Amino acid sequence: MSATRRFALPLILIACTGLAACGGVDRDFTLRKIRNTSNGPEEFTIVPGKPLETPPSFVELPPPTPGGANRTDQQPIADAVAALGGNPSALEDRGIAAADGALVSAASRRGVDSTIRQKLAQEDEELRRRKHRFARFRIFGGDEYYRAYDNQTLDSQSVKWIWRRAGAQTPSAPPER
Repeated sequence: MSATRRFALPLILIACTGLAACGGVDRDFTLRKIRNTSNGPEEFTIVPGKPLETPPSFVELPPPTPGGANRTDQQPIADAVAALGGNPSALEDRGIAAADGALVSAASRRGVDSTIRQKLAQEDEELRRRKHRFARFRIFGGDEYYRAYDNQTLDSQSVKWIWRRAGAQTPSAPPER
């Protein structure tokens, strides 16, 4: 076998591997994208309405509630609960159950901030904006979600061993990787 033939197959394999590595793969993991970069609507947020029907009497129609629910609005969660044999009315917000009263009072013993959601949303937006400034200089792609919240991620294995060394039982601890 000549030297040319002996090196031809490995060189062809290396060339094919190199070309495959340079190929454009669509890595648009939309479930982990921090922002929507497409021009169109988000297809998972579009829910078609129920068909229109003529009521037996127009007098029986409820008064319109601007911004409220419509008779033709889909209720996918309630429909799923009903399909699985549950009671869709159990999903209605009825306030705090009596069994949870002690938990809520203990959690709110130092006061409740009524604007906490807005504050957290603003802080999260600032964090993602700060992290995004340097994300455009990355050579290799990756998961934006994990990069943005990397320093806030809990290392489950180290915490598990901290608790085990302290003598706590951890029967539902995460498995070793």
